[in-house]
Amino acid sequence: MSGESFQTIRLHAAVPPKPTFGAPCNGCGACCAAEPCPLSRVLLGHRAGSCPALTWGEADQRYYCGMAVTPDAYLAWLPALLRKPAARLARRWIATGIGCDFDAEVS
Repeated sequence: MSGESFQTIRLHAAVPPKPTFGAPCNGCGACCAAEPCPLSRVLLGHRAGSCPALTWGEADQRYYCGMAVTPDAYLAWLPALLRKPAARLARRWIATGIGCDFDAEVS
């Protein structure tokens, strides 16, 4: 096992299994629970650990990026007029709908 490293992340018990690399995102949240993305690093100043914008959706039993859904909940300075454009930009910056880019094994 030399060269391997392990990290423990905590996810909701009902989370869907992590998709294979490149497959469509299913909201498993593993990527955001493992480390903050560049968007979180720049706008939220978060450097390590689970992203503070990782949001559990109880209704459909999956995780969402809070910055892509309700950016004003994380950016108090964001004017109401910019909420929708900011959410749209967040979805673009995190590549929503492009596919899983978290190349890790989750068990």
